[in-house]
Order: sequence, then C-alpha cells, then structure tokens
Amino acid sequence: MSTLIWCLLIAGLLPIAAKAPVVFFQNKDNGYDNRHPRAQQQRLTGVGARAVAGHYNAFEAFPLFAAAVLLVIATDQITALNQTLAVAFVALRIAYQILYLMNWDKLRSLVWLFALLCPVVMIAQTAIQI
Repeated sequence: MSTLIWCLLIAGLLPIAAKAPVVFFQNKDNGYDNRHPRAQQQRLTGVGARAVAGHYNAFEAFPLFAAAVLLVIATDQITALNQTLAVAFVALRIAYQILYLMNWDKLRSLVWLFALLCPVVMIAQTAIQI
C-alpha cells in the first residue's frame, strides 16, 4: 500500500512542481508580478505559455488519479497491477510536463493518453474484482 500512498503524494505535489517553470518565465517577464500573477501568466508566450498550460493540466489530471488510488485502497484491491499503474501515472505525468516544455506536441499527447489510461484501468479492474 505504501507505493500507492507515495504515488498519491507525488502526484499531488506535481502541480506545485509544475509551477516552478512558470515562475521562472514570469521572472523573465519584467519580474514576478505577485499582485496579478494570473494576468502575467496570460501574457506569457512560447515556452512560458506552455509551462502555464502544463501547470494547469497537472491540476486537471490529479482528481481522477486520486479517486482511483483511494478506491483501490478502500476496496483492498492493492495488486501489483495497480501499483505499477500508479507508478506509471507519476512517471508519465513527469514526462508529460517535460514534453510540454519541449513543445513535442504529438508525443506529449500520446503520453497524456497513457497517463489518463492508468487511473481508468485501476478503476475498471477494481470494479471487475468487486
């Protein structure tokens, strides 16, 4: 179970980690505007804009994964497959962020799909086992 909990923690921290490149590019844009950071983020272009999009997407990806992990734990379906899927989700989401910054859009989208499938499969196989 600890693998699932560690993956849940790391996945929960990924949106915060994804903020680091955003802050970097905001600082390059005449310094970080702490009064209106979202307005400043909207002005970013290129890699800065992709950093913002990746940051937001990290928040969007987390709820389904969290629900899947909590369902697996609650139903005591802690299997090697579920643990592998949880680790894969985290690894794929890290790769997704990197690919987003590098502007490798097609590979990024494929990685996004595989990451999305991880919690979907976790939920589906748990539902089948109940």
